[in-house]
Amino acid sequence: MKKVAILTSGGDAPGMNAAIRAATKIGLARDMEMIGIEHGYQGLLAGALVPLSTADVADIIHLGGTVLGSARSTEFRERAGRDQARRVLTQHGIEGLLVIGGNGSLAGAAALTAPDEVGADFQTAVIGLPASIDNDVGLTMYAIGVDTAVNTIMEACDKVSDTASAHERTFIVEVMGRDSGYLAMSSGIAAAADAVLFRESGKSHDEIVSAVTDIIIRSRDRPRGRSRRVLIIKAEGLGIPTVKLKSELDAELRKRLGDEVGGSFESRVLVLGHLVRGGSPTASDRMRASRLANVAMRALIAGHTRLMAAWNPGGPIPPEIGFRSTDDPLCTLVKLEAVAAETAKLLDGSSPTTKRRARMFEEIADVLAL
Repeated sequence: MKKVAILTSGGDAPGMNAAIRAATKIGLARDMEMIGIEHGYQGLLAGALVPLSTADVADIIHLGGTVLGSARSTEFRERAGRDQARRVLTQHGIEGLLVIGGNGSLAGAAALTAPDEVGADFQTAVIGLPASIDNDVGLTMYAIGVDTAVNTIMEACDKVSDTASAHERTFIVEVMGRDSGYLAMSSGIAAAADAVLFRESGKSHDEIVSAVTDIIIRSRDRPRGRSRRVLIIKAEGLGIPTVKLKSELDAELRKRLGDEVGGSFESRVLVLGHLVRGGSPTASDRMRASRLANVAMRALIAGHTRLMAAWNPGGPIPPEIGFRSTDDPLCTLVKLEAVAAETAKLLDGSSPTTKRRARMFEEIADVLAL
């Protein structure tokens, strides 16, 4: 294999640049020609290919986002768009392709190499790397960017807790997580939140409003000081819009307490939004991205395709799903079809992993509440 391309697609995640850097340096050390594809699948369709040198990646490991850029492509979702992508790869002699992204990007990698679409003239091998701050990619314990995102939320909550404590207020902090509550759960534990609201808990609208109201009222029985602040972390994927939740909480408090105002009964909303995506990646994300890129590049060199490099420190891997990397014992190589199937279960709540996360959080949260 002499020519390998890299693309980043979908939502950006801190650590993508670390993966680009590692893959590029590994390829160049083996006299490969390394190519960057700008702006994801959309750039692939347009032929936006640029050479990558050691100098291009020498000083990018600490940068958030992706130096290759990212975009979503509606054209690529259609067969005609994928045919065009295959033509571009073939015309430029791309023998291997690394796709760094979340579930949509990895699904695109699977579709690009689908046996029922690929002709005999298409010989590009494709390996995926999971990069998603929501940690909603199946068959990997962590995706690139998750650790940084959790730390960003934790730091924001620590800061807002200072003003919340000074005024004894309630803050509802909305974090990203449209289909997965992982960020909310993890940051909730790290920031010692009073409540964490996420879709996977299965709580009804009324149960959530009632439970949070109880927490706010009970906060007035705590000793004065930092402990009187109330911190509620809410995943954006919860069915109740954050502003509506605040409005209903305020109404329920007035109903139960009459005209009493001030103190922790005065609530504020903070929506972190895309702030969570940014920032310099943590050491863990830099290390994990680099190791996954190493495994992915070695898989291409060994002639593998239609796999994802995954972070799986322990446990057996069923052969119908994939196999453990011989180059890094903490990583596995799993089939893209199996990744898609498990990701769908993660998002609809039927995966044992989703259920285990929710159950573990409830147990830990109960301990913290004491």
